[in-house]
Amino acid sequence: MAEVYLTKEAYKELENKLAYLKSEGRVNVAEKIKVARSFGDISENSEYDAAREEEALLEQEITQIEENLRNAQIISKAKNDSNRVGVGATVEVYDENWDENMTFRIMGSIESDPTKGLISNESPMGKALIGKEKGDVVDVQTPVGVQKYKILSIKY
Repeated sequence: MAEVYLTKEAYKELENKLAYLKSEGRVNVAEKIKVARSFGDISENSEYDAAREEEALLEQEITQIEENLRNAQIISKAKNDSNRVGVGATVEVYDENWDENMTFRIMGSIESDPTKGLISNESPMGKALIGKEKGDVVDVQTPVGVQKYKILSIKY
């Protein structure tokens, strides 16, 4: 699996969620299975089937979180060249097509939220910006065609 970029806060949140799922989450699902079994014949018991499916989804989520934590790279200012865009950078760009300035923070895919200006390092925009310097112009393929962006500033 590829590296997963996380802030320290997101890493801690994932650890807490994992601890909850492994303890209370598993207990809750086990209780649902126990109750569903008490309804009788499990071969025709939809509550039992639903509880077992919930258990499978819970275990899948636990496995995914464990893998993400194992492959996590904590976003750190010290690891980045402040003259180049990297994961964790806040980048101000000028959109040449729409004549406007925009600001993005490059994050790992788990923490990305484009509605808040947090874009994934794996997104077309993130991939285009990574490794570039202030003053560079990047072309980004978007659904409406190629957009040009000039990098105005890079902050960590």
